[in-house]
Amino acid sequence: MGKTEKPHYYGHRQRLRSRFLKGGAAALQDYELLELLLTFALPRVDVKPLAKSLLQDFGSFTRILDAPPEVLMEATGLKESSATLLRLVKACAETYLREDLLKRRQIPSLAALVDYCRASMGGLQDEQFRVIFMNSQNEIIAEEIVQEGIVNQTVVYPRKVLELALKHKATGLILVHNHPSGSLTPSAADRELTRALVQASRNLNLTVHDHLIVSRHGYFSLAEHNML
Repeated sequence: MGKTEKPHYYGHRQRLRSRFLKGGAAALQDYELLELLLTFALPRVDVKPLAKSLLQDFGSFTRILDAPPEVLMEATGLKESSATLLRLVKACAETYLREDLLKRRQIPSLAALVDYCRASMGGLQDEQFRVIFMNSQNEIIAEEIVQEGIVNQTVVYPRKVLELALKHKATGLILVHNHPSGSLTPSAADRELTRALVQASRNLNLTVHDHLIVSRHGYFSLAEHNML
């Protein structure tokens, strides 16, 4: 290679950038989108083989972004800078969806709420239980992570949820938790917890508007299925 000759992948990168700028993500295949992203962390390396290997090992673009940095580094040999960049992309997506949801204060639609919850929780490896607190105008005033780990009545104490509701001066609640298994069917523990929280909330004139179960693949609304 001559002193002024550029590596073969430089022209390829420029073509990827041009296609992306012209047509957005739809103009690229998943491995090409991942490849373009990785060029910002590895500017002097041909990253196409790495992008294809990551997709093969993890199964999808979403699973790559969901993976903790230490898992990415251990499984694929990625350096910290590359693993951090991938995690940063997910964090930016979560922030975008959360701000878009919260800046309007009032929830624009169930779909918007589900999109945010799935982006932030759907790919987690462990269960997480969150509560979204609302005022009398059905405007979001706060969001709290109440429990991480196994979600059932023994660990998500209604008293804890109600104390947070009083703290935020809320009048309504939306309960959300994820199923890492991908199953969207409410378990017996899910239904028992929902009943306990609905009953405890009524005693304080609070309304549980919904309990959402989310995963990578979709959601289940207990309110839509008359299970509150």
